[in-house]
Amino acid sequence: MNQKEIKELIDYLIEKDIAEFEMERGDVKLRIKRASDVPPVSFVHAAPIAMHPAQAHAPAAHTAAHGAHAPSIQAASAGTEEDQDLFIVKSPIVGTFYEAPSPGSPPFISIGDQVQVGQVLCIIEAMKLMNEIESDAAGEIVKRLVSNGQPVEYGQALFAIRQLS
Repeated sequence: MNQKEIKELIDYLIEKDIAEFEMERGDVKLRIKRASDVPPVSFVHAAPIAMHPAQAHAPAAHTAAHGAHAPSIQAASAGTEEDQDLFIVKSPIVGTFYEAPSPGSPPFISIGDQVQVGQVLCIIEAMKLMNEIESDAAGEIVKRLVSNGQPVEYGQALFAIRQLS
């Protein structure tokens, strides 16, 4: 890839408002990340895990944990007085939401469950890589805001957690 192609790619990413891009072609790796006006709130580790059995026929995914960020968790800014102590777990990546480690398995968590910091809440699949999304707050799960198998966007709210006092 020459400098002209890289410049054209950067111009395209700016035009389409894409904040982060990563590409690997042979022995050349390219990663472009644009600066953000909003500083990150908090990050936890998103570890890759095994694929769902239904996806086992797909080629093995290269681990990308070094580039994946886990969810930022923030206090809910709107809502009733009761909602003011809720933390919102947001998707760190674009992908598909899974509530369980594999089809037919029980979900990682359910409404009303108590969770601890670091506890796995769900999986987000991105490009055949399964990323465990962990809690960054201890408390009670009060809302699940997405359905199993639903596509999710970067920053989309996944769960609401009432913090332990």
